[in-house]
Amino acid sequence: MTATVEPTKVTEPFARLSDASRALAREYLDNARSVLRQSVFNPDFLAGIPLERKPGAYTRNLVYGDEQMSIWAIVWSPGSTTSIHDHHCSCCFGIVSGSLTERRFSAVSRTHAVATQKVLRGPGFIACFLPSGPNIHQMSNDSSDEAISLHIYGFDHRLHGSSVDREYQLALS
Repeated sequence: MTATVEPTKVTEPFARLSDASRALAREYLDNARSVLRQSVFNPDFLAGIPLERKPGAYTRNLVYGDEQMSIWAIVWSPGSTTSIHDHHCSCCFGIVSGSLTERRFSAVSRTHAVATQKVLRGPGFIACFLPSGPNIHQMSNDSSDEAISLHIYGFDHRLHGSSVDREYQLALS
């Protein structure tokens, strides 16, 4: 258990740094939400970008990437699903079209998790998470129609193959 320590003359700079870090995180998430809102509510923003599709699977299509972040349009064919996973970086996403089911989980060990929530996410839904999690979830297209989502990850796509930090197995009740 971590105790909260009252700032002293020695620790005051650390407390200010912690406050600044939280402010930067809030500013980043606010900006990411704003960009997602502008994108998911603009039906033409993906026009001209060739999106790969695979029957029975989801496909990640890089829209933008640099050393700070990567932005992916993910096309979800009916029946496609991710593993149960957490991220090593910030993860913000918005639903452009169709609907996705998001299942949230709580870890019971380093390898297993239990389901805590199941929610249908429709067009215009936006969520943002910092890597301070765990933010364990699984996304799936349980409908008979294609879905498209836009994901903003805080990682350089040239250095990491994906944003997934850890995958989990479903714990038996």
